Amino acid sequence: MSKSKEKLVEVRNLKKHFKVGRKQILKAVDGLTFDIYKGETFGLVGESGSGKSTAGRTIMRLYDATEGQVMFKGKSVHGKKTKDELKELNQNMQMIFQDPYASLNPRMTVMDIIAEGLDIHGLVKTKEERQRKVNELLKIVGLNEEHANRYPHEFSGGQRQRIGIARALAVEPEFIVADEPISALDVSIQAQVVNLLKRLQEERGLTYLFIAHDLSMVRHISDRVGVMYLGKMMEIAPSDKLYTSPLHPYTRALLSAVPIPDPEVERKRERIQIKGELPSPINPPSGCVFRTRCPFAKDVCAKEVPAFAEYRDGQWAACHMHDERFKEHFKSDLEKIQ
Repeated sequence: MSKSKEKLVEVRNLKKHFKVGRKQILKAVDGLTFDIYKGETFGLVGESGSGKSTAGRTIMRLYDATEGQVMFKGKSVHGKKTKDELKELNQNMQMIFQDPYASLNPRMTVMDIIAEGLDIHGLVKTKEERQRKVNELLKIVGLNEEHANRYPHEFSGGQRQRIGIARALAVEPEFIVADEPISALDVSIQAQVVNLLKRLQEERGLTYLFIAHDLSMVRHISDRVGVMYLGKMMEIAPSDKLYTSPLHPYTRALLSAVPIPDPEVERKRERIQIKGELPSPINPPSGCVFRTRCPFAKDVCAKEVPAFAEYRDGQWAACHMHDERFKEHFKSDLEKIQ
């Protein structure tokens, strides 16, 4: 469950569209609405091309929003800002990037990479204080002070991601967007990085938006999970409910692709196949965007966009199957999956 009822981040009808050529528009993010509560981890999952990373970057103001609003502590993130307002936002909201190889400047020492935020925000007064602070941060993320004068190429992927985490922590933010922070890492290192993020959250009261395509890892870190498909939110639920009783057929299909450690259970399990290819976000399907690949799709799914509504306590979905107006159409399907 959410750690607090205080909303730290509010996303309302967020859209990010890109122009492609002269006339075409790619709808990368197309009308997201959700909240992130103080102290929680909100997991955001979906296939490649679902728009989850674009959503994270738009929330962080790395992209301007095409439409909609992002509020941080009740104040709008987008729109015109004074230099001081921008500085405050940048200090409170930080990002850990997917690729630890590309996100660290190869010409800078680890000391300068981590201290960059400290310098910009004037958080250290002397060279000695700067060095002490960087050494502290290295220790916090499981590295040591001897690493401070080395360059990124001298480290493994897991170590580089720890440097990226130290850089994000340096300015003492309240909110961190972790954009697939473990997907470029060796499986043996992934759990270490997730455990580090969890420990830091407990110690520092951090709030995370954790973006990933690996549902099994999201389960270990997230309080609530949002499932995206083709720029839209399909389902939001507390982590335990999403994994044990998902509402949306797309969520079910994603979960059925996650292997279960017990070989006996794994053999008997019925997999839900997602048919066909992901449609183009330039020309998404009418009605429900998932209908062209959904095993339960009916005529109504092509004609009407499903409402994103709360069907169980804390569990929201955009699916006609659960809408009282259309339940009769899906009666046999619902009996199958209950």
